[in-house]
Amino acid sequence: MPVVLIVEDNPINRDVLGRRLERRGYSVRFAEDGPLGIAAAASLKPDIILMDIGLGELMDGWEATRHIKSNPLTAGIPIIALTASAFESDRRKSIAAGCCDFDTKPVDMVRLLSKIENSLRALA
Repeated sequence: MPVVLIVEDNPINRDVLGRRLERRGYSVRFAEDGPLGIAAAASLKPDIILMDIGLGELMDGWEATRHIKSNPLTAGIPIIALTASAFESDRRKSIAAGCCDFDTKPVDMVRLLSKIENSLRALA
């Protein structure tokens, strides 16, 4: 069962996305902000990370992604950026930060699952 780390500051978004992924056979863990997401990535070594870009005051998702990708212990974990913004510049910035893919909120579950499965398959 693949482990998904969801780094999301909104408790409703965390809960809804987490339950939807668990129903599809994923083991889900959560972090509420960038620093906790970085720590959880190192301690849990999840199979994939779903990273909210707008994480609030402490650190945005791009900075958290750069930290995770700069650590040799977590650099290989695929990260999919999630954001309410559909701007091409945000997609480019996400890829530049180290994300393997990008998706918009509200989440289209079929599309997101496809991106998760493709990212996990690329590791195999």
